[in-house]
Amino acid sequence: MFIQIFESIGRQVINSAENSGRIMILIGQALYHLRQRPKAKYILEQMVHLGVDSLPIVLLTILFTGMVITLQTAHEFIKYGAQSSVGGIVAISMLRELAPVLTGVVVAGRVGAAIAAEIGSMKVTEQIDALRVMAVNPIQYLVVPRLLACIMMVPILVIFADVIGTLGGYLVATLYSGIGSFTYLNSINVFADVHDVIGGLVKAMFFGGAIAIIGCYKGLTAEEGAVGVGRATTAAVVSSMIIIFISNYFLSMLLYR
Repeated sequence: MFIQIFESIGRQVINSAENSGRIMILIGQALYHLRQRPKAKYILEQMVHLGVDSLPIVLLTILFTGMVITLQTAHEFIKYGAQSSVGGIVAISMLRELAPVLTGVVVAGRVGAAIAAEIGSMKVTEQIDALRVMAVNPIQYLVVPRLLACIMMVPILVIFADVIGTLGGYLVATLYSGIGSFTYLNSINVFADVHDVIGGLVKAMFFGGAIAIIGCYKGLTAEEGAVGVGRATTAAVVSSMIIIFISNYFLSMLLYR
């Protein structure tokens, strides 16, 4: 029994190492093909599909997150006479952590699944093999445009999320908690700075790249049949979210220490 347990653990470790190595190879190939200037048309199409179409759900998620954070924070801060710090605390939380992470999670759920499903369907129907027959490199044609689109669009989504999240907090603070507009806005000016915004955007770029690479990798390695595509889609979403949460810790250590 113990031997079987150790075999299972060892198998998981080996599979994880193999997948990590293949993902690194895919990243290297994508970076190599960036030198060949991918067509702007393909990149713009992916930017619209992966970024613009994700904007409504991102804004809705972050709006109510900012409102809830302010609702809880203002109640406790007012109790101890620290209401002048509410705006700054909410803004820093949004800029540094909540907006990048929640945007990444939303995009991973929508975009990561879409990328894996689309490329996985092409894989199982042998469309990728057809691209190779036509002398079209699948990495350059499929991976690079999605990678660039995610790296560019996720930070833009985070900028909108920063604004809407802080606005949601402002509405709750002024209309519900009785905190003055000047007090809330002045607190943001005192506590938050440009470094907080830049750090959040750096995180967003990394999250966007991770979502695209993992989605493409899971799609390219999807097993045959509809079941394989479904498993690849689920694995892409789960893996992307895990990477977002783990990398967020280390990025926060590097950016805000």
